[in-house]
Amino acid sequence: MSKFGELIDLNVPVLLGFYAEWNDQSTAMHAVLGDVASSLGDKGKVIKIDVDKNKELSQALRIKGLPTLMIYKKGEMVWRQSGEQDADTLVGILKEYV
Repeated sequence: MSKFGELIDLNVPVLLGFYAEWNDQSTAMHAVLGDVASSLGDKGKVIKIDVDKNKELSQALRIKGLPTLMIYKKGEMVWRQSGEQDADTLVGILKEYV
């Protein structure tokens, strides 16, 4: 989990997308997260996290529904939501924290 601390302790917003390969809604978000990453460039970071490969982290963050999206800035969670989102909405939210 110390690696997780390094991932989220940045001065730019970090969008975490929690997914599972067996969950169609969360895998459908891959393309959206790719679009968000392209739009942000170096003003933010997008990280996809497979809940099945990161069970300890998923439990610690109480991931229940998929997809679950979180935004961290400087190590603090500033936004969280479960369910699908479109790229424009996510980019708009992330820009509030740039």
